[in-house]
Amino acid sequence: MKTVESFIKNELYSHDNLQKNLSVPRLVEKILSKNEGVLTATGSVRATTGAYTGRSPKDKFIVKDESCEEFIDWGPVNKAIDEKAFNKLYKKVTAYLMEKDELYQFKGFAGADSNSRLPIQVINEYAWHNLFSRQLFINPTDEELASHEADFTVISAPTFKADPAIDGTNSEAFIIISFKERVILIGGTEYAGEIKKSIFSIMNYILPRNNILSMHCSANVGQEGDVALFFGLSGTGKTTLSADPYRRLIGDDEHGWSPSGVFNIEGGCYAKCNNLSEKKEPQIFNAIRFGSVLENVILDEESRLPDYDDTSLTENTRAAYPVENIDNIITPSVAGHPNTIIFLTADASGTLPPISKLTKEQAMYHFLSGYTSKLAGTERGITEPQATFSACFGSPFLPLAPATYAKMLGEKIDLYQSNVFLVNTGWTGGSYGTGNRMKLLYTRAMIHAALEGELNSVETTQDEIFGLDMPIHVPGVPDDVLIPKHTWEDPVAYDNEAKSLAMKFHENFKKFTQVSTAIQQAGPIYRS
Repeated sequence: MKTVESFIKNELYSHDNLQKNLSVPRLVEKILSKNEGVLTATGSVRATTGAYTGRSPKDKFIVKDESCEEFIDWGPVNKAIDEKAFNKLYKKVTAYLMEKDELYQFKGFAGADSNSRLPIQVINEYAWHNLFSRQLFINPTDEELASHEADFTVISAPTFKADPAIDGTNSEAFIIISFKERVILIGGTEYAGEIKKSIFSIMNYILPRNNILSMHCSANVGQEGDVALFFGLSGTGKTTLSADPYRRLIGDDEHGWSPSGVFNIEGGCYAKCNNLSEKKEPQIFNAIRFGSVLENVILDEESRLPDYDDTSLTENTRAAYPVENIDNIITPSVAGHPNTIIFLTADASGTLPPISKLTKEQAMYHFLSGYTSKLAGTERGITEPQATFSACFGSPFLPLAPATYAKMLGEKIDLYQSNVFLVNTGWTGGSYGTGNRMKLLYTRAMIHAALEGELNSVETTQDEIFGLDMPIHVPGVPDDVLIPKHTWEDPVAYDNEAKSLAMKFHENFKKFTQVSTAIQQAGPIYRS
């Protein structure tokens, strides 16, 4: 029987009209001629994604075979599907794609560090998905393209709908990774973010096995060469806060930390557009220009100007653009070892401090906890913030056990003496529905102080419930904002909400039985 690899080469590669590594203008022409999207007043292309406007984690699977069975952290995140089901579905998808009048191929790389980059290719049914891939991954030079041999292939067929009863999937949509065949099969969903995150999942499997920590974080570098990392799930502010006019951007979402330093896994940015404005986020706003891809953004029918405040399709509106569209970047996207690490959380309870400095043990506790509130639209079915714990701030994308990544991070914090802060970009003055989202101006001021070392020796006070050391003064931030209880009208209501969150931390951390006692005790002080 043909292997999957040979099937790709003999079938999809021989498609009569396989469009290979088209330029941005040619892809834009294809998108417009096929009515896959519309041209906006910014020069970007706007596409809509139908029913799937966010990731679909319940539809993600890994093929369970001898190549990876002993290494994968099997469970609700990494669900298994057998080889037979995968091969049958693969053949159905490729036969379906062979009937299309055109397919689109992108060849490029994941990983800006030439010593550890992964050659990849993406074969798309849609031209706009191919443009998305071109903007999000690293483009090869002409010389590199001539000798490019992909180590992993993404095959994306959004209009192919699976039959769960026959195909072994959870729904009509599916994202299936086969490490043995080095193939990622995507169907039933038009949300382009699945392409990006599937490659990240692959890198989260490959890099740690080569002594490189893979991280769901953004990164930038200061004028003195100091590097900062920003960990956090979607909606916590990684992209926004790393796009700093006074620091050069390394990347906005996915990085590796090797013995040589930090490098960007991607070649582009995938920024949330909800309430985007030139005043608040000028770098991101101005990066959306010709060749960029807007997802589910509402346009004025006549002027074609984007209305970033209109979230009638989804709150998870997105823009994909190459990192070069940000003026202040570092090229290539590599830098030294981090001086400062920021853990970002969007706390919908409104009780976590807006900024606190963590001890080594607290850093490990909060990294393993990965607390935030899932924001509306980032996943199917999420319509308002929900408290969640995502290990290493990226559990949906981690094929290996969280302890693998946590151990590596702890060793690197020790080795390079990185300062670690927990920053709450969520609610203040009350929980979601009562309080308000923390002002971006204040968050930027707090992070600036952390990066400049101004909080290393500042006077602090300890939160009586969470045990976190909160600075009592930060330049540019009202003192009352720094102590969350002071922002609530009802202190008793605050205590109740904070204690409830503390118990959620304790309950979640019970699964990490193999960490040291010091780390286990580094969580909230309060216990019922």
